[in-house]
Amino acid sequence: MLRDLGAERRAQLTAARLYLVSGALSDRSSTDRSGGLDLPDLLRAAVAGGVEIVQLREKHLGDEQLVAVADAAHALCERLGALLIVNDRPTVAIEAGADGVHVGQDDMAVAEVRELVGPDMLIGLSTHSREQIDAEDAALADYIGVGPVHETPTKPGRPAVGLELIRYAAEHSPVPFFAIGGLNSQNLGEAIDAGAARAVKRPSALPCLPGFSARAVSGGRAGGERRAENYCPLVAQPLLAAVCTLTYRKAKFESR
Repeated sequence: MLRDLGAERRAQLTAARLYLVSGALSDRSSTDRSGGLDLPDLLRAAVAGGVEIVQLREKHLGDEQLVAVADAAHALCERLGALLIVNDRPTVAIEAGADGVHVGQDDMAVAEVRELVGPDMLIGLSTHSREQIDAEDAALADYIGVGPVHETPTKPGRPAVGLELIRYAAEHSPVPFFAIGGLNSQNLGEAIDAGAARAVKRPSALPCLPGFSARAVSGGRAGGERRAENYCPLVAQPLLAAVCTLTYRKAKFESR
């Protein structure tokens, strides 16, 4: 029986609740990078803590370098049981064999991206207004990001959309959506109450201390590396709490 890779990816996307956006390089001084951890260590810790999708967002590497990083990251994510998305660069996603690509409003149109990447690759789209959620591009994507909910240093000059756009997306989005932008343990609850069932975090939001003593994860995905890998409890515990809260509140909402 032939494997339907596109259907498998979309089923995993639909079930996902927590999404991490990270750069490729370890640099604690940059809010858009991996927060002081090397990328493989960050991925292991984040997936152990509940992350199911990772977006590689790297503006400082050329295509050839990024392909190498994305290829290694995808191989690790596949072993860990997570999806890997490449930001902005469809050709890099194709060459690295990534699970998807994420584009913004000023990038290539979703229909053009689909022609390039084929039917099996996931396509994500950033949205910042009701009009963008209602637009054809959003319906053609596999998921959308809605935000920034709060102001964030990674998007200087872009105003926060607030909780109202989350409420609108919960009612009108044609595809699964992820709330993104300035979300942390203090304000995640209000985003969930507004209708978010899925959220995006950046490494800077993860309270992890590099070099913290690691221990093995029990009860990981069957057959996955996650069962045997080490992880940082200071990442895993708050992320696991967040994903459990998202899952619980979503189930409660759907049972009404």
